[in-house]
Amino acid sequence: MITVVGTGTGAPLDAGVLAGARLVVGGRRHLDAAPVPADAERVVLGSLAPALDVIERHLDKAHRVVVLASGDPGFFGIVRVLAERFGSGALDVRPGVSSVAAAFARAGVPWDDAVVVSAHGRDPRTAVNVCRARPKVAVLTGPGAGPAELGAALRGSARVLLVASALGTAEERVERVTPAEAADRDWGAAVSVVLCLDEARLLGLVRTVAGPPAGPAGWALAEAEFAHRDSMITKFEVRALALARLGPRLGDLVWDVGAGSGSVAVECARLGAAAVAVEKTRDGVERIRANAAAHGVDVHAVHGAAPAALTELDDPDAVFVGGGGAELPKIVSVCARRARRGVVVAMAALDRVPAARDALTEAGFDCDGVLLQSSRLAPLPGDVSRLAATNPVFLLWGVRTPPVDEGVAQ
Repeated sequence: MITVVGTGTGAPLDAGVLAGARLVVGGRRHLDAAPVPADAERVVLGSLAPALDVIERHLDKAHRVVVLASGDPGFFGIVRVLAERFGSGALDVRPGVSSVAAAFARAGVPWDDAVVVSAHGRDPRTAVNVCRARPKVAVLTGPGAGPAELGAALRGSARVLLVASALGTAEERVERVTPAEAADRDWGAAVSVVLCLDEARLLGLVRTVAGPPAGPAGWALAEAEFAHRDSMITKFEVRALALARLGPRLGDLVWDVGAGSGSVAVECARLGAAAVAVEKTRDGVERIRANAAAHGVDVHAVHGAAPAALTELDDPDAVFVGGGGAELPKIVSVCARRARRGVVVAMAALDRVPAARDALTEAGFDCDGVLLQSSRLAPLPGDVSRLAATNPVFLLWGVRTPPVDEGVAQ
């Protein structure tokens, strides 16, 4: 039997749990703080594979094995690896308080509606995008993906970072900083977890299901759901297929280029993605912000003309291009070079299709498209209806083959 004990952020370790152990495995600080029996072998966790081999040898001799871990070892912890190798039936898990629970407790904030994402040993881009999209996020940090890196990526946003270090020890600290302040500091190796918070939305309705809110009940919303100018908005039929090809989800970053009303960006944000809307007109930027606020989502609106306005943006997972005029081929080319997964282009002018398609294929995308022309029911006098045709739109999409490893938090 392997006894897995969570320590460090809750009650002190019960010395009795180590009695009779022939092997004790853990991080150096856990082993140094624990009353390890004198006759027990000690293994300091570094690379997991050698430690697992030592555990297996002791189990073959029916020895008692104890593994010490931080907080709740079943929450982004070693329980997964042990269960995969030895089976869940071989484990006696005794969880402590997780660093996430402890950090939210120190902040006095409920966390049943929080999103938890690990950046430990992972590309931090997923954690950054979740922080951009959700108002209450806990990030488990690691080398190269700590408060400084998160702060640098979130600089200028309306988020606050609570950096919890050395939780459960005499050196415990919980510091409230802006992203810019976090970016300008060396935080060392004691950081336990970072909370990224939109303080205006910390409290909400009583929840039934924990975690991020469920996806929207519907998408491809009617044009009337958005403020727009002179019907300059992606029609819901086109938006429906565009969303299907973009595949926005939690952890993704999506650009909406030539955003107009920002309807595509808002819908992507409603589906969980971090969304950036690029619009060249000042009044358009204000409409985008108003539409995002009306739907309760975060959309970063950028005032500027593509492709120049794209230079300082982080690389996206997917891009929707809904405007561009004569610059369209160049815009599509720039977007295609930087998109990790796919690009969708909507065009009213058929003669722009070949150049947009060439831009996608030259960037290594598999390309396909369709002409969308719908007719909507419209009332006539006498309680009858007619079909009113909408303007045809050519929708072109490119999918990168093979796709970049997406690293979405699971």
